[in-house]
Amino acid sequence: MSAIRMTGEIRTDYDCEVAGLPSERWGEAVFKVGDEEIVLEISVEKEVIVAIMAGDNSVWKGTLEGLKKLLQGKIKGR
Repeated sequence: MSAIRMTGEIRTDYDCEVAGLPSERWGEAVFKVGDEEIVLEISVEKEVIVAIMAGDNSVWKGTLEGLKKLLQGKIKGR
């Protein structure tokens, strides 16, 4: 078995919680709101890569450092 490089956790306001989901290389959380799907994917290869998807045409993908800069307003999304 390969080494665990990250763990995942999901919580909701119904006091539902799943914690300690092991992952070697990637994990994703998928939320469905009506017909829409919102996905957060994390990949841990050489560096941490984050992808956020809301529907087919709305995607942001970059490094964890890039996401931090985007959220701080230091860079603009595509």
